[in-house]
Amino acid sequence: MRGLCWPVLLLLLRPWETQLQSAGPRCHTGPLDLVFVIDSSRSVRPFEFETMRQFLVGLVRGLNVGPNATRVGVIQYSSQVQSVFPLRAFSRREDMERAIRDLVPLAQGTMTGLAIQYAMNVAFSVAEGARPLEERVPRVAVIVTDGRPQDRVAEVAAQARARGIEIYAVGVQRADVGSLRAMASPPLDEHVFLVESFDLIQDFGLQFQGRLCVIDYCSFGNHSCQHECVSTLGGPRCHCREGHDLQPDGRSCQVRDLCNGVDHGCEFQCVSEGLSYRCLCPEGRQLQADGKSCSRCREGHVDLVLLVDGSKSVRPQNFELVKRFVNQIVDFLDVSPEGTRVGLVQFSSRVRTEFPLGRYGTAAEVKQAVLAVEYMERGTMTGLALRHMVEHSFSEAQGARPRALNVPRVGLVFTDGRSQDDISVWAARAKEEGIVMYAVGVGKAVEAELREIASEPAELHVSYAPDFGTMTHLLENLKGSICPEEGISAGTELRSPCECESLVEFQGRTLGALENLTRNLAQLTARLEDLENHLANQK
Repeated sequence: MRGLCWPVLLLLLRPWETQLQSAGPRCHTGPLDLVFVIDSSRSVRPFEFETMRQFLVGLVRGLNVGPNATRVGVIQYSSQVQSVFPLRAFSRREDMERAIRDLVPLAQGTMTGLAIQYAMNVAFSVAEGARPLEERVPRVAVIVTDGRPQDRVAEVAAQARARGIEIYAVGVQRADVGSLRAMASPPLDEHVFLVESFDLIQDFGLQFQGRLCVIDYCSFGNHSCQHECVSTLGGPRCHCREGHDLQPDGRSCQVRDLCNGVDHGCEFQCVSEGLSYRCLCPEGRQLQADGKSCSRCREGHVDLVLLVDGSKSVRPQNFELVKRFVNQIVDFLDVSPEGTRVGLVQFSSRVRTEFPLGRYGTAAEVKQAVLAVEYMERGTMTGLALRHMVEHSFSEAQGARPRALNVPRVGLVFTDGRSQDDISVWAARAKEEGIVMYAVGVGKAVEAELREIASEPAELHVSYAPDFGTMTHLLENLKGSICPEEGISAGTELRSPCECESLVEFQGRTLGALENLTRNLAQLTARLEDLENHLANQK
């Protein structure tokens, strides 16, 4: 590992780092969990991507890789995110190099924020090979990009840094410096790098390898950490004991809000109480025996229409995953003529009602009908589908309940790409008609279109998954959103002939009829008595 401390490293070292090295600490590269996040958007030309491959291979060759040393993972991204290999995959450099050389660019958009979110939630998970947080192994993400992100990066990067991930942002050629600074860990002058062209990235790689040296900074000087000092790539860092969070001064610790620090599993809301926490459910729904999940939509009435993208970009195997996802939504609904009614519309270059709201009265019937839906293929006319929903799907003729009953009308649009027609008019019209709109995007779905389709606030009505295989995590958000919070008390008034005013009205009409009948019988009895008296007198 002495090979990593090349003379060129001195070009990047601060004076106090040089002093530490001359005092005796040894430069090494592990243990370390290192994930490379590589931009493979269409703006990266083939020969430039090949240069980036060589850059990665060169860095890997300088690492002390192994299960107990440095673990390496690589993900690439464009409009979606792809895991090239996770941290747990390889323990030999040769295997890593082979996987990197086989890398095929995605050549689409530049969703850097989505890639950071994937790295935070998936790539650095224990399941993917990252070592548990309590082992204090540094987690480092190296983002290499050549352009401006098409999504937001500041917030998700801040979340990743808060989880202990040290982020280096490397921009090449056309990269946006502001975005690099929004992503990187502080201090920025040590974590943000801008390379003028891909031709120079190899030379930069030689310099950057020095950043992967971990020096035992904590053994030198006064670090002033309240609980524990840990040496990282950027210098000494303070860590807090379990149940505590590091404060803004970087040294002191405070008791943690457990809801933010643990995987609590609460379906709706987590509330911290001292060193423990409890789960809450929205008003009108009951906490279940597991202490985490909430009752299903048992007390609410909803007319729900699902608009499913059946365009050719979805592909047959993914369309089957979409149908399975729809049935998982149906599982948490109380499907019945008096409860929740479900309709399904598929769209591509045309629109087809698979089944209307009024057709099926049980969840089993709905799920069977969903599985029988045949994939349409062709284009993506989302605007045409929205118009069909507004004009037909929520009509009483198709099974929607009259507006006078105040049954919530909910539309859920599921799409994987950009619409080929205008959506603005009918997206606005749907909301004007009182339809609560949700938008679920997968893969190449356009965030601006999803937000235009969805009701406000967009944060509660827009969901996104990078690919069809990971969209099941959206179910928890949809569960808490589609269910009306207070059921009938929220304004839904379904009158039965045997309830309340209807019963009084029925009794009133019945008593009136009985009185008339009694009066008529009395008159008839009197006439019969007169007739009997008349006959008796004739005798």
